[in-house]
Formats: sequence, C-alpha cells, structure tokens
Amino acid sequence: MNLDLTGKHAVVCGSTQGIGKASAIELARLGASVALMARDEQRLKGVLAELPTPSGQLHTFIVADFSSVDEVNRSITKHMASNVVHILVNNTGGPPGGQAIDAKGDEFIRAFTSHLLCNHHLVQAVVPSMKAERYGRIINIISTSVKIPLRGLGVSNTIRGAVANWSKTLSLELGSFGITVNNVLPGATMTGRLEALIKSKAEKSGRSYEELMNEMIGEIPANRIGDAHEVAAAVAFLATPAAAYISGINLPVDGGRTGSL
Repeated sequence: MNLDLTGKHAVVCGSTQGIGKASAIELARLGASVALMARDEQRLKGVLAELPTPSGQLHTFIVADFSSVDEVNRSITKHMASNVVHILVNNTGGPPGGQAIDAKGDEFIRAFTSHLLCNHHLVQAVVPSMKAERYGRIINIISTSVKIPLRGLGVSNTIRGAVANWSKTLSLELGSFGITVNNVLPGATMTGRLEALIKSKAEKSGRSYEELMNEMIGEIPANRIGDAHEVAAAVAFLATPAAAYISGINLPVDGGRTGSL
C-alpha cells in the first residue's frame, strides 16, 4: 500500500491546534511538505518548529483570518504564485452552540463565510496546480452532523450540511483530473472546541462538566472520547496515493457513535 507523500505539497487550514495541527503532523510524517494556514502568526511559528522532516521537507506557513474571504483569497493567491499544491485540508473552528430557531441571520452568514466561501476560494486557487500535477486531494474536516444533526448546534448543522453537498458536487466535477474530494467527520474528539461546548452546556443546564462528559462517553460504542491524531490518521490516508479511488464520501471517525450507515 502506497502511503508515501514524499514530494507532495499540502496546505492545512486551522493548523495551530486540535485536528488541524494533528493532520499537519501526520502529513509531514508521511513525507509531505506542509504549509500551515491560520490567523495567529506566533502560534503558526510554534507548530512549524514541531513538524517532522523525515524526507528533508521544507515547511512553511500562511497567515489568514477565515472571517475574511478577501484575506484568505489574497494569502492563498500569494502562496500559489511560487508553489504547487497537491493536498488541501479545509478545517475551520465551528460556530458557537445554540438552537437554530434562536440564531440570528448574521450567525449563519459568518459561518457560511468562514466554512464554505473560504473553502471555495482555496479550492479555486489550488485546483489548477492539482490538474497540472494530475494529483489532487481535497479533504474537508466537518462533522458527523451531516449524517445526523446534533442537538444544540443549529448553525453548525446547517452550514456543515452545505459544505458536505458542495464537496460531493466538486468530486463529480474534478474526478477526471485525478483529484479526489472527501469529507472527514469527527465525532467527540478531545479538542478545545469540545471542552468549550461541554463547559457552555454545563453552565446553561446547571449540571457538572464531568456528568456531561460521562453522558457523552456513554453514547459512544468505543466507550471513550477520540484523540485528534486518530482523526488526522484518516485525513492522512485520504491524502495518499493508496486512496486514489475513494472520492465523494463522508467518513465518520467517531468510535461508532453515529446512528446511521
């Protein structure tokens, strides 16, 4: 099985923490040169120093705030002026929790901007390079909510569903160029976002953090919370030559929690 990414170049978004950072590390371990992309330059420099270089890769970073489509577009355009990209990992922090019925219109607009429009501009920027190389892997890290909506995440459920369908459409349009497009759907994974969501729910409900965490674990057949590197392993596999015939799928990495096929 060919898992070698030597000579391949990746852009990994939201890569200063959590699943994005873990994905960047896994891709680098397989030999890819990685461009980290996020808004905090100092944190980007810190992660850059942690990336492995088993094949002598040259890693770099791109500063961009995903609340601004124009900024993301400028940053990736500048990067593409002197680089090729074979792998794009779209990953952005999720919208705040809350019920859909209570959400204001601008909450949907902000989430749509950072999750779909920014992703779209990134794809438009890198696809010409992927076509020229006859090798492309576009991997969107979204949520199991595209299969079964999660209670209390109304805006996220809505926007993630849009990203999933956009991704499936792209897989139909780009498949003949050697480009695959897939979604990785993390379940309960120990990240800063999960901790924040549980703490917020605890404050609103008057229940303890520990009680809510144990309740969540009880819904997972694997009987534990996932680790970011377990999600990153799925991302890395989909980026490899071995996954060339896998495209247009939603891949849950959730310990078996999602109640659908």
